Amino acid sequence: MHLNDGNLNIPVLEAGAPAPFKLQTNYAPMGDQPQAIAELAANIRAGVPAQVLLGVTGSGKTFSMANVIAACQRPSLVLAPNKTLAAQLYNEFRELFPHNAVEYFVSYYDYYQPEAYVPASDTYIEKDSSINDNIDKLRHAATHALLTRRDVIIVASVSCIYGLGSPEYYAKMVVPVEVGQHFPMDELISRLVEVHYERNDVDFHRGTFRVRGDALEIIPAYHHERALRLEYFGDEIESLREIDPLTGETLAEIGKTVLYPASHFVSAQDNLHRAANDIRTELADRLAWFKSQGKLVEAQRLEQRTQLDLEMLEELGYCNGIENYTRHLDGRRPGEAPSCLLNYFPKDFLLFVDESHITVPQVGGMFKGDRSRKQTLVDYGFRLPSALDNRPLQFNEFTGLLNQVVYVSATPGRYELDQAQGVVAEQIIRPTGLVDPEVEVRPVKGQMEDLLAECRARVSAGERVLVTTLTKRMAEDLTEYCCNMGVRARYLHSDIDTLERLQIIKALRMGEFDVLVGINLLREGLDIPEVSLVCILDADKEGFLRSTGSLIQTFGRAARNAKGKVILYADTVTASMRAAMDETERRRTKQIAFNEEHGITPRSTTKSLESPLDSLYVENEPGKPRSRGRGKAKPAEDEVPLTAEAVAALVQKLEKEMRQAAKDLEFEQAAQLRDRIRALRTRLIALPE
Repeated sequence: MHLNDGNLNIPVLEAGAPAPFKLQTNYAPMGDQPQAIAELAANIRAGVPAQVLLGVTGSGKTFSMANVIAACQRPSLVLAPNKTLAAQLYNEFRELFPHNAVEYFVSYYDYYQPEAYVPASDTYIEKDSSINDNIDKLRHAATHALLTRRDVIIVASVSCIYGLGSPEYYAKMVVPVEVGQHFPMDELISRLVEVHYERNDVDFHRGTFRVRGDALEIIPAYHHERALRLEYFGDEIESLREIDPLTGETLAEIGKTVLYPASHFVSAQDNLHRAANDIRTELADRLAWFKSQGKLVEAQRLEQRTQLDLEMLEELGYCNGIENYTRHLDGRRPGEAPSCLLNYFPKDFLLFVDESHITVPQVGGMFKGDRSRKQTLVDYGFRLPSALDNRPLQFNEFTGLLNQVVYVSATPGRYELDQAQGVVAEQIIRPTGLVDPEVEVRPVKGQMEDLLAECRARVSAGERVLVTTLTKRMAEDLTEYCCNMGVRARYLHSDIDTLERLQIIKALRMGEFDVLVGINLLREGLDIPEVSLVCILDADKEGFLRSTGSLIQTFGRAARNAKGKVILYADTVTASMRAAMDETERRRTKQIAFNEEHGITPRSTTKSLESPLDSLYVENEPGKPRSRGRGKAKPAEDEVPLTAEAVAALVQKLEKEMRQAAKDLEFEQAAQLRDRIRALRTRLIALPE
């Protein structure tokens, strides 16, 4: 049976007919949703290559996407600009399609320091990373689902355009097993080792196997809550069942299954030998070139590093930095695009680009940044030139893999509109009846007093306020000023880690403080129903953060509350401000007219305090490390306290750890602790006593 109708030829797959997408919800499309869903689905069936869903904040764009998927019954990729938005979408699609394969594919690094070389100071920075095992499992679950079924929705970040092992080799290296099969245990163990499973009779976890008498137990790379138990009679598989890996309880009897590799970078032994020979040929050519240029240090460095990698490849089938040799492992030509997640999809898949106005430019900018760093490594003998082909896709390569695309945004960019050629489905009316917030321009003179008065009025009503600034320093100073004036405030900008940001946002929603000050992080994907006021300082300073699209997105942060309002502090009304206000007024007029015609009273949205990331970025099973990597794990950071007293206590604790780390000659860890202490001391000023 062959469920993936792409170019892959998978010999044996799990039994079972393809399941249809089945949308499970108590809600029916409302407002503009029925019209938008019908237009999008009809265009997809008609073969329209690209279209735009122009949906305002809070209009239920995710719900519309889900309805389109259910109507068209196509495998789908939902592309988000970052992990946070991807996790929100993943959580929503899982609730809407509980019986289908909804998977999550983002970078599996909790911490990643890429390999680099700085010629000016002759500094080599070794790759250092910490891998989140839960995310790694979900990545394997995503590719496994794509190769075994049609009812698949993958929610991914832009990391999906980075090189991934060839789907052809990945599919060829599967290990089919079934009851009654003559498959000696020793041979099966050898095959498991070949596809990067590890034997571990003590610590039984994902990607390992163990032997119990005449039984072989395996936890596949794409599971951790279920294990497979194969019981033998001689050299024949007598029974095959799914068991609970902790209790050993039988969960299901199964007749046959397919074990997929524990790594996406797998290859058969004969292919490894061919790749090793190709690497040696390239190495010889590169060494000859270095020596002809009189670069003997670079030649010696490259030879030592590459020979060590070759020994590991031939002995273990793997080496540190194996991704740098994927061109040889895949048998690609120089400059040829690497395989990525998109190559695992069947040809008729749908792509939904969420927040397309920022996702599309991100995809377009990945290649050059990666190339610049790697070119330096190649020039100074740290990597072979073939390492340049371990890269993200170029934009034209990305678009060449697409079938049909729906760009989703409240402010689609020029590229998306050009690609859609006028095929735009508008979703302006919200199911909740909420209208776009009222926008008011106020003078800069006296803005601080006016801002404080507005904040106090909202706080007394039990509501929250967002304030946007242009710089980090201004955000920090404004936060300190608000706290000194008796208004509980915190700031949020790019120096704050992702999970810490989520903690701060949750604290705002819970009322632990009332005013959140930030920069551009207060735009896409920050949906806080408790926020009724957004204040934008320096609104007349033209630029990216005060462009028409950015302003409209920022206005949208107040669009989930029935009392939503936006105040722009500016002395002049710029062209961007005028365009943003005119578009907002156009939408308000249409929304108000719809509400009056249908007798709808706007109501604020409600949203759970739980974050979808809570279930993804969690500790593994008790007694097991959270991450694994090919370098030192990044030191775990304490949760950020919300009171000055708690922050001071944490600073004292970290100072002791820093001194101890320095005493133990762990200078890198000591430097990280020092930087964290500095950040906490800065924050201490802004916190209430």
